[in-house]
Amino acid sequence: MSGYSKISKDAARALMAHKNFRRSNTKVIVGGDGAAYMKLFGNTIVCHEADGRLKISSAGYRTMTTKCRLNALPHVSIQQRKFVWYLNDEPWDGDWDMVYNPDPRGKQWGRAPQKTDDTVEESIVDIKSSNGE
Repeated sequence: MSGYSKISKDAARALMAHKNFRRSNTKVIVGGDGAAYMKLFGNTIVCHEADGRLKISSAGYRTMTTKCRLNALPHVSIQQRKFVWYLNDEPWDGDWDMVYNPDPRGKQWGRAPQKTDDTVEESIVDIKSSNGE
């Protein structure tokens, strides 16, 4: 997290620890659902779910401050080239995306869900059943 503003680092730490935080234009609140939310100027830009999933959004604002807050988070690297934002080296439109999922079979940013041998085996059985085998 070096190179980021103190407020970005402190807000990221609070978010990941599910602790309330407020400084200047940035706030982290923990909801009744157990998730922690980071808000910038009142707009939600991060959701850290109780189960560990981490979701981000630019909330429609492609500013240096938004980028700084998001880049202070683990699993996030946002760069801008020719007015296009890149999240972890892939073009990103700023809409809500999951950047971390503790379930290795679940959705991850930039890669398809992984199937376990059980899931593949179940798929084969389902295909055979539908073909009358």
